[in-house]
Amino acid sequence: MEEKKTEMANKNAKKANLLDHHSIKHILDESVSEIVISRGYVEDVRTSNIRLFLGAIIIAIALLAQFYNKKFPQNREFLIGCILIIHFKEKNAILVTYPPKGSYTSTGLVVSSKLPRFSDEYTLNIASADPKSISAGKPVQFTKSVTQWFTRDGVLVEGLFWKDVEALINDYAAEPKKSK
Repeated sequence: MEEKKTEMANKNAKKANLLDHHSIKHILDESVSEIVISRGYVEDVRTSNIRLFLGAIIIAIALLAQFYNKKFPQNREFLIGCILIIHFKEKNAILVTYPPKGSYTSTGLVVSSKLPRFSDEYTLNIASADPKSISAGKPVQFTKSVTQWFTRDGVLVEGLFWKDVEALINDYAAEPKKSK
């Protein structure tokens, strides 16, 4: 019986290649999404759908540029136009949510993260989906080393990570203290 529990724990453990920062960031981002959704926030999929639609447009523009009648020197203006249309900046958002049910706020969250190449410092940001709203909270963030959340084998110690992320969510949700 105890062997089955150990086997189940090993199957459910999130393991990353510690030499690959994309693998580490992916696991941490996936866990952050799970934590935020478990707190009652519902994912706003409109942003994902818009990104998919823009991706399809970008592919169509790239195909148009590839098979355009003229060669490079003559189609310079067309290529510059394609590049300007394609230029689109994403804010590293990993999750956009609606406000939780029964909440007094009218805005959801935008959760974003960064894990620079050749660095072990993971930065997690939580901000309002509508920063101009009167109910928007101040953005909060933490920057910590990923080495405190992973074992030497690359297994995520979820309890420690959950505690840090939940503390950040609580900091965001806390009402600002009024100064006298």
